[in-house]
Amino acid sequence: MMKRMIQLFGLCFGGVLGAQMHSWMNIGTLWTESSYGMMQRSGSYYMNVGIGALCGLVLASMLAVPLIRWIQQGADRISSMPTGDLFSGVLGLMIGLGLSALLYPALAGLTGAGQFIPIAAMLVLGYAGMRIGLSKREELTERMSLIMERGKSNNGEDDSSYEEHKILDTSVIIDGRIADICKTGFIEGTLVIPEFVLEELQHIADSSDLLKRNRGRRGLDILNKIQKELDVRVLIYEGDMEEGEVDSKLVKLAKVLHGKVVTNDFNLNKVCELQGVSVLNINDLANAVKPVVLPGEEIVVQVIKDGKEHGQGVAYLDDGTMIVVEGGREYIGTTMEVLVTSVLQTSAGRMIFAKPKLLEKAQ
Repeated sequence: MMKRMIQLFGLCFGGVLGAQMHSWMNIGTLWTESSYGMMQRSGSYYMNVGIGALCGLVLASMLAVPLIRWIQQGADRISSMPTGDLFSGVLGLMIGLGLSALLYPALAGLTGAGQFIPIAAMLVLGYAGMRIGLSKREELTERMSLIMERGKSNNGEDDSSYEEHKILDTSVIIDGRIADICKTGFIEGTLVIPEFVLEELQHIADSSDLLKRNRGRRGLDILNKIQKELDVRVLIYEGDMEEGEVDSKLVKLAKVLHGKVVTNDFNLNKVCELQGVSVLNINDLANAVKPVVLPGEEIVVQVIKDGKEHGQGVAYLDDGTMIVVEGGREYIGTTMEVLVTSVLQTSAGRMIFAKPKLLEKAQ
C-alpha cells in the first residue's frame, strides 16, 4: 500500500513538473485552435506532461523500497524513545516551525535563489527547536508532571501547600524502614522512584549471590507495598540522566526536580551536602527518636561480648544502640547496672560509653 502511494505521488509530481518545464522552456505552442473554434492544449504540452509523469513513476518505483525502509526505521526509533523525550522533541519542533512561520512574510518576497530561504529557515529552525527540546527534556517532563499533579489536586482538593518531591535511593528502599515512615504520615509530598534505581534493584534481584538476590527482592517488595498499600503519591520517573553512577544521577535529578534525596547511605549524604542538595537521612531520623541517654544516668544492660580495646565489654539497648562498657569484659554474660560516661552521636549511629556501677562504688 505504501509503495503504491509513493508511485502515485511520483506520477502526479512528475506530470506537474513536466507541465511546468513546458511552460518555462516555451516548447512549441501552449494553446491551439480546434476545428470548432475553441482553444485547447497543444500536443507538445501533453507530451511533456506524459514524459514527466512517466519519469516520476520510474523514479518513485526505484526509491520506494529504500524510502519505505527508512520510514520504518524512523518509526521504530520514535516508538522506542521514552515518552518524555518524544514529547519534548515534538514540542521543540513545533516551536521551531512556529518561528519559521512568523518569519515567512518577511522572506516571501525574495526572488531567484532567495525563494529557497524560507524552506531552509523552516528546516533549520525546526531541527534546532527539536534539539533544544531534547536537551531540556528533564525540565519539560518535570513541568508537565507538576501541572498534571496540580490539576489532579485541584479536583476537589486544597492545593494551598507546596508538595516537595522525595527521591528514594536504592539503599533506603532495600532498608525497608521508609515504608513504616510513610505509613505514619511523616513523609509528605510525592515519592519519586527513578527508573535507573528500579533497574539497579532488578539487577540486584537477578544476582547469582543469594544475599544480594534476597536484598533486591526485598526492595521490590517494599516498593510494591508502598504503591499498593500505603496512602502516598508515587511517581515513577522514566527519564534518564547523563552517564554516570546511580548516586551522581540521584544528585542531578534532585537538582532538576528541586526535591530532596531520601537515603541511609552516609557517603551519599555527604555528596548531597557538598552539591547543595537537600537530603533526608533516615538514620538521623531513627537517632532523633531514640530515648535520650545523658552522661551520669544509670541503665541496666547485659554484656554479651568483648570490645575492641583491652578489658572492654559490649552491650546493646532494645533499639540496637551499642554500649561500650569500660572494664566490662569480665562481666560477659551477666546483667548489670552501668553508669553512662559519654554519648557519641553521628549520622552512622549512636554509641554510648559507660562503666560498671560496681567499679564506681568501689572507687
